[in-house]
Amino acid sequence: MIIYWDLMSYDKMLSNIYKIQEIADHLCLEVEGKMVSRIEGNIDDSLIGGNVSTEGPEGKGTVSTVFTGVDIVMNHPLQETMLHKRSIQEVHQRLREINQRQT
Repeated sequence: MIIYWDLMSYDKMLSNIYKIQEIADHLCLEVEGKMVSRIEGNIDDSLIGGNVSTEGPEGKGTVSTVFTGVDIVMNHPLQETMLHKRSIQEVHQRLREINQRQT
């Protein structure tokens, strides 16, 4: 498995389990993701060797939550970034430095 790292923050971004294309002279990646829904907080009895009984009650009072999002974001610790004009200029400067280092 290949792990892709962000050259600006040095954080993990994603792995090669997704369809990835390099764009902009290998400085940017275009990744194809899809919307997924996941249920958290609900444990399936079959995962721990349980067997559904016809004699017992249906529910155990557990609370489950459904989370919906892009699979890339849900599988990796990605965070949304809000950039202002000055921040964008800093990003452009950093990208130029990275590009010079790569060549």
